[in-house]
Amino acid sequence: MERDPKDKVIVVTGGARGIGYEISDQFLQSGAKTLIILDILEDVGVNAAKTLNDKYGEDKAVFIKCDVMKDLEKVSEEIFQKYQVDVLVNNAGILNEASFKLTMDINCIALVEWSMKFWEYMRTDKGGRGGTIYNIASIYGFEYSPWAVYYKTSKYAVIGFSRTLGHPFNYEKSGVRVIAICPGFTDTAILTGNSWDWQKEGFENVMANDVTMQTPDTIGKAVVEIFTFAETGSVWVKANNEPMKLAPMCAM
Repeated sequence: MERDPKDKVIVVTGGARGIGYEISDQFLQSGAKTLIILDILEDVGVNAAKTLNDKYGEDKAVFIKCDVMKDLEKVSEEIFQKYQVDVLVNNAGILNEASFKLTMDINCIALVEWSMKFWEYMRTDKGGRGGTIYNIASIYGFEYSPWAVYYKTSKYAVIGFSRTLGHPFNYEKSGVRVIAICPGFTDTAILTGNSWDWQKEGFENVMANDVTMQTPDTIGKAVVEIFTFAETGSVWVKANNEPMKLAPMCAM
């Protein structure tokens, strides 16, 4: 598949605000044909699509209300009937240390299910034309610290899944590139998620004193920037307002 954002149809889960919205904005700025925003926040999603259409032209952005845990079959069927999708960005996620199950369901299980649905749809060996899947993980998928136990577990899983499904062996068969993106601390709503009581003070102290906060647009720009050259199975880190870096791979 041609590695140029121009004229691509792109689906972004959790695309109504934050990193998802900025990824959508940057893809349209780079010439994408259509940007399909999926989000459970209907009012925010409608406004996001309107803002992007006002900026880039009528019908460049489409909003579909979607709960990633419940609406995969219904929403994917609707999309596949109307569009030839080139890129899926799995961005929807939460930080909720009160519920391991909910965290894994949204951050990991739903991400895997959406990835596999679109992977099967895009597969060149099954009549598709190939494509790209981005999975938004986190720097917390690498870091060793006591904070955000459930969130961190889910993001470790996302990295492992993305590297494995995106392995060149699978890419050669399917023609579908899979890439993981690991943002560092970024100023989004997810940082308001709860933590364990005895970790709250320490985690807030880390955020206040030990990290360099990024803005969501820096992630959006970096994601689109690497579209032209990132290899399948690669994992990229964008943290501390530094340029995107390729994470080292472990091979056996």
